[in-house]
Amino acid sequence: MLAHSARHELQIIYTQIDRDAQNNPRFTTHTYHVNPRQYFNPASLVKLPVAALALEKLNDLNKPGVNRHTIMATGTAFRCQTPVPFTAPADSDRAATVGNYIKRMLLVSDNVAYNRLYEFLGQRPINERLAQLGYPNARITRRFAPCDTAANRYTNPISFYSRRGDTLYMEAGKVNSIPYTSPLGRLQKGRGYQAGGRLINQPYDFTTANQLSLPDVTAILQSILFPSSVSPQQRFRLNSDDHAFFRHYLYATPHQAKFSLYASSRYFDAYKKYLYYGRNPESVSMPGLRIYNVVGMSHGYLADVAYFADSLNRCEFMLSAVLYVNQDGILNDGAYEYESVGLPFLAGLGSLIHQYEVKRPHERRPDLTALFEAD
Repeated sequence: MLAHSARHELQIIYTQIDRDAQNNPRFTTHTYHVNPRQYFNPASLVKLPVAALALEKLNDLNKPGVNRHTIMATGTAFRCQTPVPFTAPADSDRAATVGNYIKRMLLVSDNVAYNRLYEFLGQRPINERLAQLGYPNARITRRFAPCDTAANRYTNPISFYSRRGDTLYMEAGKVNSIPYTSPLGRLQKGRGYQAGGRLINQPYDFTTANQLSLPDVTAILQSILFPSSVSPQQRFRLNSDDHAFFRHYLYATPHQAKFSLYASSRYFDAYKKYLYYGRNPESVSMPGLRIYNVVGMSHGYLADVAYFADSLNRCEFMLSAVLYVNQDGILNDGAYEYESVGLPFLAGLGSLIHQYEVKRPHERRPDLTALFEAD
């Protein structure tokens, strides 16, 4: 493990998966220093539940013609809101749709796409539904934009249109009239932070920031990839097509996805694969290995929550990790040890667990044929 692991606030969840004679999975979890009450900034990890809730909302709306392919326009009704007017571009990948926003979130962790779905859902509905699903301490209360706490309680009016411009569905902007409080109390971090070009010599306050524990986001990923492994109360209201869509974009690299926005070399294969590949642009993908994951990188925190499926060695496992790499204790100065410490550690951790799983005795090796043939 890392030297000075207390300073790095390292948390790891390693989940072994064993199959029975009918190929049904059984999960055995091992943890290292996991503490749901130890705050870390989840950053883009919150995109996973928001994406699932957006698909769930479309299913619940059950409006003719309104689905993840339908063009969505975003209006404005309060400060700090930005519009996305209706347009029907020739390139369907550039259309403002729930499906394309989710692709952008899962393929390259796009922040603007997350904002649009946060606004589609509304602050209170997001958190009330997460509590119903068994995550009462989750708090998703912020856009990824410089909006104040009050402005984040207000979300935009939304409309859906046919490609010809016919209105299919509209809903007014929403407001959460009762502010959320932190389930962990007051949260402060570091010895100072940068703001407006100057150093503020006091801890940075995360009390009103997004909160999502490592066990919660791990359970959410499991519920999406293995819905039958969790209780009905923990399952998102998704259909089989939704699950197939999720599986594809959770593992696909920007180029594998053939999503036109990410055709450039800037979006290399390991762009969003921290565990095992360390986000190294020179990494060569291992044949037969798929990593279905969501990542976070912000304020010195680095996280990856993943399911590994190896068709050649016939092994699978889940692995989640978060660590803090901010040696100088200053927030928002951009001086984090992502490249020198965090990403190499995550790459080594994923590789080590994968090597162990290849050799670990299994009563029955998993049959991953259906998973790999689905795409």
